[in-house]
Amino acid sequence: MKPGFSFALEATDPTGGRAGRLVTPHGVAATPVFMPVGTLATVKGVDVGRLAETGASIVLGNTYHLHLRPGEAVVEAGGGLAAFMGWPGPTLTDSGGFQIFSLADQVKITDEGAAFRSHIDGAAVRLTPEASMQIQQSLGADIAMQLDDVVGLPAERARVEQAMRRSLDWAERCLAAHTRPDQALFGIVQGGLDPDLRRVSAESLAAMPFDGLAVGGLSVGEGAEAMRSTLAATMPVMPTDRPRYLMGVGRPVDLIDGVLAGIDMFDCVLPTRCGRTALAFTFAGVLKMRHARLVNDLRPIEEGCPCPACRHSRSYLRHLFLAGEMLGPILVSLHNLTVYARLMARLREAIVAGRLGAVAAELRQRIDGEAE
Repeated sequence: MKPGFSFALEATDPTGGRAGRLVTPHGVAATPVFMPVGTLATVKGVDVGRLAETGASIVLGNTYHLHLRPGEAVVEAGGGLAAFMGWPGPTLTDSGGFQIFSLADQVKITDEGAAFRSHIDGAAVRLTPEASMQIQQSLGADIAMQLDDVVGLPAERARVEQAMRRSLDWAERCLAAHTRPDQALFGIVQGGLDPDLRRVSAESLAAMPFDGLAVGGLSVGEGAEAMRSTLAATMPVMPTDRPRYLMGVGRPVDLIDGVLAGIDMFDCVLPTRCGRTALAFTFAGVLKMRHARLVNDLRPIEEGCPCPACRHSRSYLRHLFLAGEMLGPILVSLHNLTVYARLMARLREAIVAGRLGAVAAELRQRIDGEAE
């Protein structure tokens, strides 16, 4: 890895789970780690002080959105992404590839790159591997991602293979264009649900001098079982000495499955998006905070949870949502982020103890239902 960066495994479990230590110029993250998504240099509704209290150690920024506003030059003048948002720890920026996918109806993709219109003002935007690297180097996150071609699933094999091979070409172009020595660069494995294409992608990227590898193109409509099968086919050919990142995933059960497969890093908007829509995650399942049965429930969301939401009753939090008070979404977002960090810590402890299989089975049995 580049100067100032290192990754070391501290323990492995017979299941394949890994506990490690990722060192960056802005701090250290114990893995496995969940990274909250701060699309526009902010995790929605959560200030950086409270965010740190949830147990978060790395925050994500979005290359496409930050390019449009405020612009990478503004972020660079503000000292880079971490300093600009006041975050004291490591940061990671995605490449814009997912935004190309999500704007598919107005994007033209060629081997050169993608051309589309800004969702803000309709201005023409051109994103190539070289442009993505320039933007991310100006944003100055600790970790940048290669630009990739993301395909929604299900899809024709020919389109999946085209995207995979295009992503490999773009990976080489990203490596050639990336010159910032204090920023790590990760490659992204593509290949849809085809195990052969995934292996080709992973083996090809493993031979390139990336500082870590991500598994992309999942959580785009394929379902949990298909995701598990894809990871099972991909992970055996992923390098063991570099961080492994599963992009855009997801539900607590998906995180558990990812850790079992040997993933080190995760991100998703789900904990804060659900927090804003009155869904609270607990280790005993999901709690619907608007439910009438909570009207006189004086218990916290979850006993023993250290988050600020759990200093209040379920009754009070329900009242905040029904009254349209912004504090409700803020508190439940903080709770959900805390649960995700606690889940990662619990899984890490299980890996170190060599008990991941048993602990994961116990957690999966309770965490995916509806809480009482």
